[in-house]
Amino acid sequence: MAYLMALDEGTTSCRTIIFDDKSRIVSVAQQEFGQHFPKPGWVEHDAAEIWSKQLETMHQVMKDADLSAEDIASIGITNQRETVVLWDRRTGVPVHNAIVWQDRRTAKMISRYDTPEHRKIVHERTGLLLDPYFCATKINWLLEHVSGLRADAEAGHIAFGTIDSWLLWNLTDGEVHCTDISNACRTLLYDLHRQCWDEELLELFEIPASILPEVKPTSCHFGSTASSILGSPVHIGGMIGDQQSALFGQACVEPGMAKTTYGTGCFLLLNTGDKAITSENNMLTTVAWQLEGGAPTYALEGSVFMGGASIQWLRDGLKIIDDAPGVNELAASVPSSEGVLLVPAFAGMGAPYWDPFARGAILGLTRGSTSAHIARATLEGIACQVCDLLHAMERDSGVALKELRVDGGAAASDLLMQIQSNLLDRHVLRPEVLETTALGAAFMAGLACGVYESLTDVSEHWNQDRRFESEMDAAKRAEHLDLWSRAVKRSRNWIKEDEHEA
Repeated sequence: MAYLMALDEGTTSCRTIIFDDKSRIVSVAQQEFGQHFPKPGWVEHDAAEIWSKQLETMHQVMKDADLSAEDIASIGITNQRETVVLWDRRTGVPVHNAIVWQDRRTAKMISRYDTPEHRKIVHERTGLLLDPYFCATKINWLLEHVSGLRADAEAGHIAFGTIDSWLLWNLTDGEVHCTDISNACRTLLYDLHRQCWDEELLELFEIPASILPEVKPTSCHFGSTASSILGSPVHIGGMIGDQQSALFGQACVEPGMAKTTYGTGCFLLLNTGDKAITSENNMLTTVAWQLEGGAPTYALEGSVFMGGASIQWLRDGLKIIDDAPGVNELAASVPSSEGVLLVPAFAGMGAPYWDPFARGAILGLTRGSTSAHIARATLEGIACQVCDLLHAMERDSGVALKELRVDGGAAASDLLMQIQSNLLDRHVLRPEVLETTALGAAFMAGLACGVYESLTDVSEHWNQDRRFESEMDAAKRAEHLDLWSRAVKRSRNWIKEDEHEA
């Protein structure tokens, strides 16, 4: 029996999962880490805490599974994307808290670069849009606001990484500074087509090339862990951004297959094969993965900032539920939301709107509205955002999707999945293993070390748990989506640009 370890570093927690070679979960350990909100719209993580928590979960799963380092064939890493860490190469210490993908502090900074020429260059080369979501302006902000940092960076003392690079640096005790192509392509600094860091974009965003990691395929030899980590060295064979990893873990390995992950945000990806399709509907073009020795596989992606995080807000902000699963019982206690709509634009809006100045809104309230209606409207708001993504993606690709594979924590909700199928008018397929993000990283590591031989081998490990079919008539669906569209218009451009002054 061969075992694979997946490090799944998300936005709110670190998990380590051990899979056997049949893709069955052997052991899981998870720890949450702190969320820091220094100002409205700002979101930070302590990168040192992330590494500490991730290491603790690694030790815990090994203990629980009664395994030693020699039992682990390879390690795969998957991570929250677009979150920026800068650290001192001499000490390995971060120079500032990590700036998280949700952070909007650079919304006004974007205006420095927002010209028709720059928008065109960025979109054509990176497949992305000028938005605070991505890494470039976060890096620039740190270089401008941390005393002495730019001089240190230009002297070669500073390393930049997304969380995958940060974990790999620590796993190898500072021996390896690299990333994979699926994370590199989310920075606004990487040319999808030439597959390299773009000198003109680095100059545009005033970022020294010396801080950048080496870029490798998603499945290859990244190095080995230092002996101090698990007792003896373990091969590291996979690194892949979380959403691309979920696409791979869902075995969406053929062009035209799509998945949505319901995590902190919601992310819909459509495999477009060897074609990097340029979106006309504000979708992102991204590298899905690249196997060693092969060409990249591309995807169209739609990103929603607030998915499961909206449910966390019901728990932590409104305090109308005790835990996240409690939303299902509360929402199911009423047959409908009775005209209440919630637009979860708490951190601005992602695709297809890309409006950093939007804010969350609850509309349609009456004296009869209750916490149950708000809970149900929250689930509907999450589902409506996915509908916006799917319709835009179908226009870009010319492909009418018949089914959507789903995963992530919130995909365990039968009510949310039924609402999603109702509003999409598509079949929604939920797999037996919902931990598809971690599974994708394990598959990548397994391919690198020979546990899996091919994509066909990977596909044979996907099994369906449940299929949801629409129970909503067309007129009612159209009415709800029209109300949603009206609600979105009222939440957009809500705050003024000067409120984003750093």
